[in-house]
Amino acid sequence: MRIDKFLWSVRLFKTRSLATEAVKAGKVSLNDQLVKPSKEVLVGQEVWLKKHGYSEAYKVIDIPKSRVGPKLVSGFIEDVTPPAEAEKREFLSLAKNLTRQKGLGRPTKKDRRDLDNLL
Repeated sequence: MRIDKFLWSVRLFKTRSLATEAVKAGKVSLNDQLVKPSKEVLVGQEVWLKKHGYSEAYKVIDIPKSRVGPKLVSGFIEDVTPPAEAEKREFLSLAKNLTRQKGLGRPTKKDRRDLDNLL
């Protein structure tokens, strides 16, 4: 199966065109090599995705025939992301909640409580 179709079918991307764009942009590598969207994925290979400041790694367990449901994804890929990258992902998700968009005004009571809990 093509890498772009595989990434879409195991729900790592919302649409196949988004998966194709990510592969073309060099954000996807297969066994530590940048690939084109037409590259074939085989069982046992490792897929790396670069996302907003961190990387994720997945091992291919099986190749689906078509797009699978969210509950069945674990039968086709296994998350093998190193702990350091997982910590980066966690930190960036927390940092995203700390910043407020300009023009939202004063923080609400709930916003202040959330900020206090994080700090």
